[in-house]
Amino acid sequence: MQVSEFNYDLPKELIAQVPIKNRDESRLMVLDRSAKTIEHKTFKDIIDFLEPGDCLVRNNTKVIPARLYGKKEETGANVEFLLLNRIEGDIWEVMVKPGKKLMPGTKVTFGTDSCLLKAEILEKLDSRK
Repeated sequence: MQVSEFNYDLPKELIAQVPIKNRDESRLMVLDRSAKTIEHKTFKDIIDFLEPGDCLVRNNTKVIPARLYGKKEETGANVEFLLLNRIEGDIWEVMVKPGKKLMPGTKVTFGTDSCLLKAEILEKLDSRK
């Protein structure tokens, strides 16, 4: 099995932005491997598809608003941060666009005067492979 087998296009309009009010009304896709069919149901129907001995895996990860848009203090150039991993306290590992132009010591501001957040690039890590 190759990781590339899990690649698929997901149109942006199908990506949920907020949770559905009634969680049991969320969509459920049912794949029948033997019949090679796909059915679209609601999550509350899941009990109809579980059999004794089945394994149900629950994903309880939480999504954080991890994309921040700011401006370089020196030039006002647009900068985008994608928070990846909290190192400790307010120190984060991030991916930055444009990453090559932001050197250690660069300061970036996010928000407006009434709600301002400031960041400083502490170090540049090797790019992820």
